[in-house]
Amino acid sequence: MMRIFKICALALILCFGLQANAQTSKYKCMVQMNGYSGEKAYVVVSLINPSGAYDKTLYMMGKDTKWYNGFKEWFKFFNKTKKLNAKTGASIGGGDRTLVNLDLDDALLNKGYKLRFESSVEAQNYHVSDVEIPLTADALKGKVDGKGYIQYIRFSKVVQP
Repeated sequence: MMRIFKICALALILCFGLQANAQTSKYKCMVQMNGYSGEKAYVVVSLINPSGAYDKTLYMMGKDTKWYNGFKEWFKFFNKTKKLNAKTGASIGGGDRTLVNLDLDDALLNKGYKLRFESSVEAQNYHVSDVEIPLTADALKGKVDGKGYIQYIRFSKVVQP
């Protein structure tokens, strides 16, 4: 009986120890849009794995699911589950800027992952890789220019007490 207790106690210690190592860092991400005309843009932020496939959706700017199919590549990933386990916020207009908070797993830094920002505007273009950022500590310190509706993205790490 004592042996079973010791094994269970060891298993709990290992379990809690592993959970303590899985840490995330919070980042503020400012998205500055180009001064385009037309409807507000939807922007999806995804975690891309080292193989180039979608791993997780981190944020969706735009809450109306009827427009999600405008993200042709991302929608293939989303369509498998029909669940959006990410934070959502308002769409964003031309020339506007917004701040979003992203929780990023520290264990994924410098492991070949990327953050992809896709943008789409109704009756206009879809930019599958408007901004792609390697998930590295250095890349998350600065400003990255966009190629479509996004003018640039700027990150700052939130220092936690």
